Amino acid sequence: MTAPEEPQQPEEPQGDALFPHDVVAEAETVHESLVDAWRARVTKNPGGTALRYFDGALSAQDVDTASDALAAAFAARGTGRGDRVGVYLQNVPQYALVMLALWKLGATVLGLNPMYRRQELRRIVDDAGAVGIVCADTDVEETLGTLAGSTVRWVISTSALDHQSRNDPRVLATTERTAPAPDDDIAALVAEFTGSRPVPVPLTREDVAFLTYTSGTTGPPKGAMNTHGNVLSVVASYGAWTGLGDGDVVLAIAPLFHITGAVANATLSLLTDTTLVLTGRFHPEVVLEAIAEHRVTFTIGSITAYNAIYALPQAGPEHFVSAKALYSGGAPIPPATVERFAERFGVYLHNGYGMTETTSAVIAVPPGRRAPVHPPSGTLSIGLPLPHLTARVVDPHGDPVPPGEQGELELGGPQVVPGYWGNPDATRRTMPEGRLRTGDVAIVDAEGWVYLVDRLKDQINVSGYKVWPREVEDALYEHPSVLEAAVIGEPDDYRGETVVAYVSLKAERSATREELTAFVRDRLAAYKCPRRLHFLADLPKTQSGKIRRAELRRQVPPGTGPGARRPGRRPRLQHRDPRR
Repeated sequence: MTAPEEPQQPEEPQGDALFPHDVVAEAETVHESLVDAWRARVTKNPGGTALRYFDGALSAQDVDTASDALAAAFAARGTGRGDRVGVYLQNVPQYALVMLALWKLGATVLGLNPMYRRQELRRIVDDAGAVGIVCADTDVEETLGTLAGSTVRWVISTSALDHQSRNDPRVLATTERTAPAPDDDIAALVAEFTGSRPVPVPLTREDVAFLTYTSGTTGPPKGAMNTHGNVLSVVASYGAWTGLGDGDVVLAIAPLFHITGAVANATLSLLTDTTLVLTGRFHPEVVLEAIAEHRVTFTIGSITAYNAIYALPQAGPEHFVSAKALYSGGAPIPPATVERFAERFGVYLHNGYGMTETTSAVIAVPPGRRAPVHPPSGTLSIGLPLPHLTARVVDPHGDPVPPGEQGELELGGPQVVPGYWGNPDATRRTMPEGRLRTGDVAIVDAEGWVYLVDRLKDQINVSGYKVWPREVEDALYEHPSVLEAAVIGEPDDYRGETVVAYVSLKAERSATREELTAFVRDRLAAYKCPRRLHFLADLPKTQSGKIRRAELRRQVPPGTGPGARRPGRRPRLQHRDPRR
């Protein structure tokens, strides 16, 4: 099979012409709440397909009726405005139904990672003061034990077998239904309360729609308060930016408990006349098939998800013929990865950037554009700021730096949350005067393109020379055998820190440590090259696909690097230039 012909690109525009046509005007929203926006969508096209789940489908009217019934059921259990309710599910249709039901009550969706167990789950539930939990029927017993004595008053379950009949064993561990939770099952409650509607709640843009926990720039998890106004702003700006319109099909690759999945996939689709495709927990083969079957036009997911699809031998350009725009968020994409994906599948992966505190995507590469590469660092741009976002790069004192110089990326605008739940000190530290200090080291060029160098806390200091892990990782990604790479700094008695790389290889490809080290040495200064390189079958990741550098750091005992002094070894007194 020959490689698809590369689509012709127009000449690079300058200044405001970089923005998609009319995007600023279209980015305004007239709605006061997510409920108002949802009702407008239902009124516009009640019979349009809102959700697809394998071979099942729900119209907008079906979803509205079911979420009304659920809202009435939750209200009957004492749930109301301002209450937090945990949603402890994979990407199933019931997640969307619960979201809408809670918003109709003025309640807040507390996204819970379904991989969390015991203390991980309990810590967040206690901090949020959740009054209820919706979980999978297979998790009921453990969830009840974990939350005994907490603020949770009720637990309702649901089955991943509902709303479809394929029962795909790749994502569904069992076809046996288990006993429902003590406070009943979603399907039973919808049947019982169908025809009921909750008492209307007058919502404002300041009401909290999502409480999304994140470690942020530092410290333990904190609950970012994503308001209705925050979410509406991102839906309007990102929707206009991507050109999402009537009849488009959005695939939720990112997990819905994560801000990217919750807003840039699910809410964006629910509030427009588009179809949201759900496939349960991420499985690359299932996702690849869904893209082709449902003729997906748009999605945003982590680069690790796209890497998993790329690794499938059966994947080809025929699977992506309907795709209009594919975006990757969560971590910057190495330039080599983007080029390989485009060469094989004929579609370009657009960078997107956002944080939990910015309610998902706020910087992105315009559709149809190719991100420039920053010549000095070789970093691929994450894009341009979306409408109504102010982005600047500041020095340690908070003062702006000139274009082309690096500093900390600082963001402001209606997408930025008002603060962290019950944590005013963390709010003041991270969002002084309402502007978010991201902890990301960035460069903004004269045309407004933003380049992420790395995280402030991940910088490696080798004998006084600064090394950014991203630069070393990007060099490793250029090797044809490398699937994933992560670079960390390891304490070293001689150099202060030394560069350590972790690499996983593509299926049926091979490489030696010596080969990869020499490969990087040909591209970077000697002091940036890994002095230790480890091969892993798979790099540790978060549920959203972001590589866990912190976990890799815990795998290597301090002081075990090649420059660490052994007992009885005299320290070297002469100076050795680490660049040589």
